[in-house]
Amino acid sequence: MGRAGDRKTDRLRDCQQEHNHANARKGYPCVVNICYSIEVIRGKERMKFRGIKMLAILSSVARVAAFAPSRVTRVSPLSQSSSFAKPAMHRFVATVAVEENKGDELFELPTNENDEELLRIRHSTAHVMAMAVQQIYPEAQVTIGPWIDNGFYYDFYFPETTDSETGETVGPRKLTDQDLKKVKKAMDKIISKNYPITREEVSREEATQRIKEINEPFKMEILEGLEEPITLYHIGDQWWDLCAGPHVESTANIPKKAITLQSVAGAYWRGDENREMLQRIYGTAWKDPTQLKQYKKMLEEAKKRDHRMLGKKLDLFSIQEDAGGGLVFWHPKGSKVRKLIEDFWKDSHQDGGYDVVYTPHIANLNLWKTSGHFDFYRSDMFDQMDVENEQYQIKPMNCPFHCLMYKDELRSYRDLPIRWAELGTVYRYERSGTLHGLMRVRGFTQDDAHIYCLPEQLQDEIVGVLDLTETILTRFGFDKYEIMLSTRPEKAVGSDEIWDAATTALRGALEAKGWDYGVDEGGGAFYGPKIDVKIRDAIGRQWQCSTVQCDFNLPERFGLEYVDADGSRKQPIMVHRAIFGSLERFFGILIENCAGDFPLWLSPVQLKLLPVTDAVQDYCKDIAKKAAKAGIRVEVDRGNERLAKQIRNAEQQRVPVMAVVGMKEMETGKLAIRSRKLGDLGSFAVEDLLDELESCSEGAVEMTRVGEKDEPSDD
Repeated sequence: MGRAGDRKTDRLRDCQQEHNHANARKGYPCVVNICYSIEVIRGKERMKFRGIKMLAILSSVARVAAFAPSRVTRVSPLSQSSSFAKPAMHRFVATVAVEENKGDELFELPTNENDEELLRIRHSTAHVMAMAVQQIYPEAQVTIGPWIDNGFYYDFYFPETTDSETGETVGPRKLTDQDLKKVKKAMDKIISKNYPITREEVSREEATQRIKEINEPFKMEILEGLEEPITLYHIGDQWWDLCAGPHVESTANIPKKAITLQSVAGAYWRGDENREMLQRIYGTAWKDPTQLKQYKKMLEEAKKRDHRMLGKKLDLFSIQEDAGGGLVFWHPKGSKVRKLIEDFWKDSHQDGGYDVVYTPHIANLNLWKTSGHFDFYRSDMFDQMDVENEQYQIKPMNCPFHCLMYKDELRSYRDLPIRWAELGTVYRYERSGTLHGLMRVRGFTQDDAHIYCLPEQLQDEIVGVLDLTETILTRFGFDKYEIMLSTRPEKAVGSDEIWDAATTALRGALEAKGWDYGVDEGGGAFYGPKIDVKIRDAIGRQWQCSTVQCDFNLPERFGLEYVDADGSRKQPIMVHRAIFGSLERFFGILIENCAGDFPLWLSPVQLKLLPVTDAVQDYCKDIAKKAAKAGIRVEVDRGNERLAKQIRNAEQQRVPVMAVVGMKEMETGKLAIRSRKLGDLGSFAVEDLLDELESCSEGAVEMTRVGEKDEPSDD
């Protein structure tokens, strides 16, 4: 190469070393993949940088890794001539390693469930915020102020006031972002005063008297719904509220630099649009400023991944307001992904011993009265329709239908367990203000399943459900879970014996899986204990998806029985179970988890053919037909754009594999392949490429195989 070339190479290495040192100071991994080329033209060396290129690859769990960011590099000379006598281009890909992306990766933030100190900070911060608001705006009346997943909120009512100078009536105050700055400043002062936060237990009469003295009507309404003991929490002797706790011991325990007030929103009191309109201040609170900074990064990343934006950009789905809010229209590309999800779901369930069933979309209202849904969930159901002088209800649940199917014949203990699974579309009334993309809709498809089993079969059935849950979620890139076991509440149906046995079975199943879990004492439904599974996405957010719920109520309401070995008739245990929760919501989570960059097996278009000239259009269409027969999803670009624009369009549409097709490719039967995640992969014979894509799609892994590399021309 010569001394000049050596000096160029040394400068490149110095550049790489400098970059690595800079990364090390920031805590990033000290491995950088720098792709470059050295050109020797007419005896003059010229270094051409091709940029720093970070690649995404599979992690140790290949099916999960399609979604997981990692650093991948490899040493691979693309071309190397044995002689420098002729002008030629010499390319090397320098350097290689597999490094976990630790430097700029979002670390795992604590949650209310796994960090009680954080929960206490958030609850106390909500109280401090309410105190600050009432200091600044004395007319404000407080309602409720709980902690929530990533922070807290408090609802305030601002009544009309009278101007002291003019005597005119002034309308309710509307809080602004500028007001939030004032509130945060007042909060900081309160926190700095180191007020003790103390608990006081009072009688109902004493609480009533105190509320009257400060003229807080919403507190009075809250008090009416509370059971004794009645507890108050005080901030020094300055402020108090009805509250059950818990809280930190002092305002000094609240890290004021780890708090941000985020937004103001409207909310009806008790969620009733016929009641007063309140103003809700949302805030976030963490244990230290580092966590707050991390959370803000997560919010920024979440904006880029918003499924509503990506759904439109990638032409996956839409909400057509002319048809009504909360109703999802699946576009062709989104429908392809949905079919893949459904097919995998059905195959997995059939392999797991389930039978797939289908049930109607409406039923006589009496069915919902028998199940209890009409009594307990009427506000979440749409109005009934008259059919031949009888009332029918569009279904909000699938479970009553399965109970009718079970009751269709007398079952023997030998028939159990029975496992029925259904992708059943249900409809529930949601207020328009609560609708949110795919996450909160009025019509959705539950991945429902119900198991009817003997008491002694329950633990094994729950283990089977958890195994299936893990199999399915892992396939879609989710392998981090937070598990919660919820036990018997004060008001419940069923005997102590059956509750204890069911709870023991759920606990035993979790321990058999070796999964860590928390316990929500008294958090179960009135009809049985349950397991909830939250998944963690690529940017650290948690999503409630999977639920396993024992039910002692519906079998009794429907009179479900089986004949036991001794000839007696007994009631089976019923297990409700969902893995995705709903296809719509899971699809939204999936889009945001991978930022619309679906793995190869799930991508609506797996291969995009990019014709360089109209003369190869028919050839491209022939390849597309062959690919379709192999189950590969292919699109042929119209070819009316320059090649660079075709590539850019395919990249923007998140197509995982692209092939440039020109006259040479048509003559040789080989395609130049480019992977969205791994860059140029060389040339493949058409049949080899289709075999590789089919194999990767079936295995749910990314295409990593490298084809032939073109040798440089000596011309």
